[in-house]
Amino acid sequence: MGFKEKGVKGRILTSTFLNFNQPKVFKELLKIANVEVRLTNVKGFHSKGYIFNHGRHYSLIVGSSNLTAHALKVNYEWNVKLTSHENGEIVHHFRDQFEEVWEQSQPLTEQWIAEYEADYVQLVDKKAMDQVMELPAPYRVNSLKESIEIKPNRMQHEALAAIQAVRDAGKDKGLVVSATGTGKTYLAAFDVRRFAPKRLLFIVHREQIVNKAKSDFQKVLGGIDEEFGTLTGTNRQTEAKYLFATIQTLSKQEVLGQFDPNEFDYILIDEVHKAGAASYKKVIEHFQPHFLMGMTATPERTDDINIYELFDYNVAYEIRLQEALEADMLCPFHYFGVTDFEYNGETIDDTTVLSQLVTEERVQHLLDKIQYYGFSGRTVKGLMFCSRKEEAKELSRQLNEKGLRTAALTGESSQEERIRSVRKLEEGELDYILTVDIFNEGIDIPSINQVVMLRQTQSSIIFIQQLGRGLRKHKAKDFVTIIDFIGNYKNNYLIPVALSGESSQNKDRLRRRTLDTSYIKGISTINFEEVAKKKIFEAIDKSNLTAMKILKEAFIHLKNKIGRTPYLYDFINNHSIDPVVIAEKNANYHQFLAKMGEDVPPLTDYENKVLTMLSLEILNGKRKHEILLLECLLEKGSVPYSEYLSYLADMNCRADEQTLASVQRLFDLSFFTKSERSQYGEEPVVLFTERDCRLNVTIEKSLSSKPYFKELALDVLRSAKEKAKLYSCSQPFTLYQKYTRKDACRLLNWEKNEQSTIYGYKTKHGTCPIFITYHKHEAVDSSVAYGDEFLSKDILKWYTRSNRKLQSEEVQQIIKAKERNIDIHIFVKKDNDEGGDFYYLGQAWPDEKSVEQTTMKNKKEQDIPVVRMNMVMEKPVDSNLYNYIRTGTQG
Repeated sequence: MGFKEKGVKGRILTSTFLNFNQPKVFKELLKIANVEVRLTNVKGFHSKGYIFNHGRHYSLIVGSSNLTAHALKVNYEWNVKLTSHENGEIVHHFRDQFEEVWEQSQPLTEQWIAEYEADYVQLVDKKAMDQVMELPAPYRVNSLKESIEIKPNRMQHEALAAIQAVRDAGKDKGLVVSATGTGKTYLAAFDVRRFAPKRLLFIVHREQIVNKAKSDFQKVLGGIDEEFGTLTGTNRQTEAKYLFATIQTLSKQEVLGQFDPNEFDYILIDEVHKAGAASYKKVIEHFQPHFLMGMTATPERTDDINIYELFDYNVAYEIRLQEALEADMLCPFHYFGVTDFEYNGETIDDTTVLSQLVTEERVQHLLDKIQYYGFSGRTVKGLMFCSRKEEAKELSRQLNEKGLRTAALTGESSQEERIRSVRKLEEGELDYILTVDIFNEGIDIPSINQVVMLRQTQSSIIFIQQLGRGLRKHKAKDFVTIIDFIGNYKNNYLIPVALSGESSQNKDRLRRRTLDTSYIKGISTINFEEVAKKKIFEAIDKSNLTAMKILKEAFIHLKNKIGRTPYLYDFINNHSIDPVVIAEKNANYHQFLAKMGEDVPPLTDYENKVLTMLSLEILNGKRKHEILLLECLLEKGSVPYSEYLSYLADMNCRADEQTLASVQRLFDLSFFTKSERSQYGEEPVVLFTERDCRLNVTIEKSLSSKPYFKELALDVLRSAKEKAKLYSCSQPFTLYQKYTRKDACRLLNWEKNEQSTIYGYKTKHGTCPIFITYHKHEAVDSSVAYGDEFLSKDILKWYTRSNRKLQSEEVQQIIKAKERNIDIHIFVKKDNDEGGDFYYLGQAWPDEKSVEQTTMKNKKEQDIPVVRMNMVMEKPVDSNLYNYIRTGTQG
């Protein structure tokens, strides 16, 4: 819920000091209905302080941070926070000074802004004229000199070195995967400049792109106009040294037949993910260049075409959205996920009819939002993506009636119409172009400063393509505003997938990516309105992220990318699905490969069970001890116990008697329940003596006689070792990582897996893990729906099980935990939909003063005894995780 909905009001006191604030900034401030703004004429007013009234106390942040994106997200700024609890005199002094200046200040009004704007424009114009007067007289330089002075940026330098490395390795093909707006065309031109081909062929899929590509290349390569030519439906400059062709024209037999297969020594294919089409295949098979390069932002395809294979799996360089933002290659964006209009109480969904998409109320709702969230620059230059062509046309008509200047472009629009509309948008004759999907890629309009999404998210690929339309840098904008109207769409969960690059298929991670968007780099921001957030949560809840269809798509994509059957480690290496998800769904990777139709060697029933044990117990990497031992055993067959202890010491792993005994219980299977031992093959995996440890004979024989089995076992260990980097080896648990009840039993060195009898907590061996589901489902029996609640980041209000009294030994053990040397560990999950994993929030101790006997209601509405107490956290809970846990899935 936003501040306005919560009834939170504010006041902003500002000034026109040094004319730092543009008129548009003041217009934006007027939009905030719950904030009153005043202007002071106090000379030199340049204060930057923030006073918060919490009801019972005040807090003050004062320092160097302006209210700008750079100051708040990127710059190194110095700020001090004070509270009236501890620094009352100082805080109240600032508050009183603010009130004094406030009373003498004038309100911000539209009339004041208009007067300020007139003066501001005059001032800006005068500065511009002064700068012009100071310029030296112009002089001519030849284009070759100009081109040499154009230098690649840091990321392009890295990419150029990687492309050259492909050629140095004797390869004649290379693929560059680069986010929209990162300068693929310039990168290609730089590489061509280095390669210096006798003739170049650049292939594009749209005529609109040809001339822009030619112009960019000419800037970088230099040379006379006659060396650069185009091959399109209207131009046939086939003799040019640097030829820029559309695939539609080039693939015609009468055109393609004119060229010798060796005519071009360097061929470039733009947007190469389209190269699966017959026309591209025909052209690629015709020519024999010295080097073939493909460029794309999205190599993933939903059909059976393997783009990677066309380039012999030589991915020369890859830079995705997050990396490009971090490298400052793209224009920053501010994304706003807003709620779509409700018609008769129903939000827009997949089945909404056209008449409801263009109602007067929805059009006004659209206008309100685009006006509120605004844009960077003097005038809006926007793209609106609609769900269907009829909507684009009708909405354009209605917006024009409301005073906007818009044009609708669909697949039916001619090339001339598209070019004309783009020119009008760039030159300020249009405010918006409305389209369905013809602008998803390939169209370069750098001045776009607002992208509006009025359609459901079909795929994360298309989402990024559409968002990318505004990410090119341009002198007329500091950022691009993305306004995404979120309705009741089943694929809403793809929004956090696309924005974060999260591909693990983990629902909890997607929820956190929706609430905590700190993963976005630079000054870009991601914001969701509360109802929009709720709709995404609903989509996540209803989706089956681990359905075999989704796992199969990820498998096929990865196989296409690396050119062979992937192992579990390849999924980690390529930031794909979490291998643990695959293992939990399929018991082990061998069984998954069989389901994928891979031609895999057979395994015995026992080999299968051993792989299952390794996959379900070792792969998660939560304790490094087992991984280190297995690594040694697979390499040597047997390991002296002293050598194993030495390995643990080298890795700074705890090696106390209890932990070592726990490791042994895992490998001899005595830790597990009867059904688990049956699933894992009954026999001890590792045999321990006083002097050494070794694999059992059956496993040793399988490893020596079956390379495939050994490779799968090693793959589990490689993957587990990588995942273990997230976990401490010197402590049982790592703060803020996730653990199941079963993990807790193992890592606390209990003899058995007692997950089924832990319920909310259990005290054993000087330890007491407490497991809390923070948001209980409505259907939960009231007698177990405890009111556990964080009172602050330091204090957790906690309830024992029902029917417990202060005098019971179970309760006394927890109350007296400190003096009885019992370690209390707190594990919390947001709700049951997160599965069996809980966040580890650290150790805690009961505040004995807070302990009290109380009651709760059972099913029959009878009072039953329960004990309540405050747990004091050893460390305050991390702010992002604290806010995530406390915020319900209902927002």
